[in-house]
Amino acid sequence: MNVSIEKSWEKLLKYEFKKEYFIKLVDFVKEEYKTHKIYPPGKDIFKAFDYCSVDKVKVIILGQDPYHGKGQAHGLCFSVPEGTAIPPSLVNIYKEIKSDLNKNIPETGNLEHWAKQGVLLLNATLTVRAHQAGSHQNKGWETFTDAVIEKISQEKEHIVFLLWGAYAQKKGQVIDVNKHYILKSPHPSPFSAHTGFLGNKHFSKTNKFLKSKGLKEINW
Repeated sequence: MNVSIEKSWEKLLKYEFKKEYFIKLVDFVKEEYKTHKIYPPGKDIFKAFDYCSVDKVKVIILGQDPYHGKGQAHGLCFSVPEGTAIPPSLVNIYKEIKSDLNKNIPETGNLEHWAKQGVLLLNATLTVRAHQAGSHQNKGWETFTDAVIEKISQEKEHIVFLLWGAYAQKKGQVIDVNKHYILKSPHPSPFSAHTGFLGNKHFSKTNKFLKSKGLKEINW
């Protein structure tokens, strides 16, 4: 694992990469890739950042762990590569977009087109062992992604944060509510989507806010 991240993020987070926890995290992750099957592929660990430079960020969606099944994780939360079955949470996200914006449900679960428009699809933990959910939690990734959120909150304004579920909402406590637009709802998982995710209209609300700030809306 080489710590190679898009240049604007490298500049924003340069002090984070020098901290002891991050150096230990890199050592841990390198060893894991040598000794276990780890997702996503190493080149995709920082893909969310590579697609969405600091100046382009308009929306942040927070996930928790990468998918731990074969061929699913590719560095963007909730997203899967072309040709991979659409996971249940993303099915519900698409249902809400259809209901909210009257858009057809896509045949692919690949969300790269969101990322390229300025949607940072950020998991709290950026790596995971195959078939072992949560296996890389509490190793330092959460500290790093907290720093990402805090830096964006400090350095930018008018970012839309979509916080789905208790975990994302807790992680979003560092966000400056006076500078940014925060939308909260239950998680889109089949276990909770019917308790308030479906019907939350977060996608139209996001676009309405962006438009009000003179920013280009997201083509969901």
